Amino acid sequence: MNKLLIALIAGAFALGSVAAMADDKTPAAPVDQAKLKAERDAAKAKAAAMTPEEKAAAKKAKREARQKELSTSSSSQQEGGASPQAEAAAGKKAAMESKAQPKALPDKASKQKALSETEKKAGAGQ
Repeated sequence: MNKLLIALIAGAFALGSVAAMADDKTPAAPVDQAKLKAERDAAKAKAAAMTPEEKAAAKKAKREARQKELSTSSSSQQEGGASPQAEAAAGKKAAMESKAQPKALPDKASKQKALSETEKKAGAGQ
């Protein structure tokens, strides 16, 4: 009986403290409403002055920025590793880097020929 009473009191105390923490209402930081309204009005005026082409370009840029933000956040938050899109991008980047590396030449003559071609390119560039 005493153990049951102690368990009930401990449970009530735990639930009461959780409820008190959840109900904590701290006042929000004061915000200058006039400044926010002025900024909003300026943004509306700027949007109204835009041509349809500019609006389309701005919309496209905003969409691309949002997609980039979502793709980076989803790849960093995923528990199973990178997303398939991120893995494909990494694979593509690795493939491009490996293609950029010079290939191993099998014999001395081809090595000498490649060296002379490289020197010609470097001489023409300078």
